[in-house]
Amino acid sequence: MNTFKTLTIGLGVAGLLGGLCSQAVAHDEEALRQAPPASPYVKVSDALPLPEFIPGLGTLFVDPDTLPAGPFLAYDREGQLSATVYMTPLAALEEGAAFNDMAVGLHPVESVDIYYNAGHPGVDEPHAHVVLFHDSEAKARLTP
Repeated sequence: MNTFKTLTIGLGVAGLLGGLCSQAVAHDEEALRQAPPASPYVKVSDALPLPEFIPGLGTLFVDPDTLPAGPFLAYDREGQLSATVYMTPLAALEEGAAFNDMAVGLHPVESVDIYYNAGHPGVDEPHAHVVLFHDSEAKARLTP
């Protein structure tokens, strides 16, 4: 899983929010609704020294080819897809990086949170988390 250790690509929040919800990459939403999602997704906690359930984000799965931006599929403790998460390195944003038409776990999006993260295994540099919650109870299901 060297891909997890060499996370150097960023994404632009403006391009992300402008194109995500309206022009999401087509995929089988039904296949993603319940964990675990099929290949190429892998459980992040199996590849990195992270807990299986991360408070506020849930159990994360990602296609290694989309790192570091994601999408990361965030499942609650019952295995229901609750959010789609993107990790946006700040240095890449400052350099003007933009990624368009990124996949969304489920197309309905109830709310979006964007917040700073100083770094963690997998995305060691400072970055922003962009979290798309797919229903009104999703955020509550992802908290401890």
